[in-house]
Amino acid sequence: MTSAEPAASGLVIVDKPAEWTSHDVVGKLRRIARTRRVGHAGTLDPMATGVLVVGVEKATRLLGHLALTEKGYDATIRLGQTTNTDDAEGEITASASAAGVSDAAVRAGIEALTGTIQQVPPQVSAIKVNGERAYKAARKGEEVALKARPVTVRAFEVTGVRRDGDLIDVDASVTCSSGTYIRALARDLGAALGCGGHLTYLRRTRVGPYDLSMARTIEQLAEKPEILPMADAVASAFPRRDVSEDDARKVRHGGRLPAAGLGPGPVGVFAPDGTLLALVEEQGRAAKPLAVFVS
Repeated sequence: MTSAEPAASGLVIVDKPAEWTSHDVVGKLRRIARTRRVGHAGTLDPMATGVLVVGVEKATRLLGHLALTEKGYDATIRLGQTTNTDDAEGEITASASAAGVSDAAVRAGIEALTGTIQQVPPQVSAIKVNGERAYKAARKGEEVALKARPVTVRAFEVTGVRRDGDLIDVDASVTCSSGTYIRALARDLGAALGCGGHLTYLRRTRVGPYDLSMARTIEQLAEKPEILPMADAVASAFPRRDVSEDDARKVRHGGRLPAAGLGPGPVGVFAPDGTLLALVEEQGRAAKPLAVFVS
């Protein structure tokens, strides 16, 4: 893809800068790719940096499936202060000395937040309550009752501890399921340790198979746009199924295939010549089309 060519369908792996919203990134890439058909998988807060997966043209239909994959983060949690947003962008609402909190207590608190846990989303989040986004109510000074949801924190590892008077900064690496709020982990760790806590740094290092080694900054993309073709994007993210020409014909017309035992999630279906045909999902004995990309 060059600035002189129309946009191809595929994924762009962006290294999102701080202070940009995910929508800001989409707006910039619409101009770079010269198309309005651009979207992103999994929002990053303005404070956060790192991997943001962006779909161009037909690849926008992959985004909902990619958003459900496992993610990785590097984070810094400040113990000793609570904010109204659970991160450094909010106002400090309470302070309590963390000087007496031992490294062992920090690690025990983190261990308790590892595995499948029940997590209450932050008040400032996009969760809808009675038809309204929670963050909109929070901006009006209202507190909404958000229900705890099950999330999986596969790994939560301390990579550094720095002490400064009454404050402790804990550096950590987190691998978690979709829907996990790292801000909420910081909040809950601080609450468990009795001193409060909030997130001061967040960098997303991975979304599914796409990591920082594949990501490019906005400046790099403006100079040399790079797009991961649809077939490569699907083959790297989902199980692959190669079919005969007869089955390919069925898939092109939205037909079902017999299940092949490739799991409950999306499966990429490819024609004999390697062309990506569709994403399907196995239900019982049949593989039902989720999205067909050729006809």
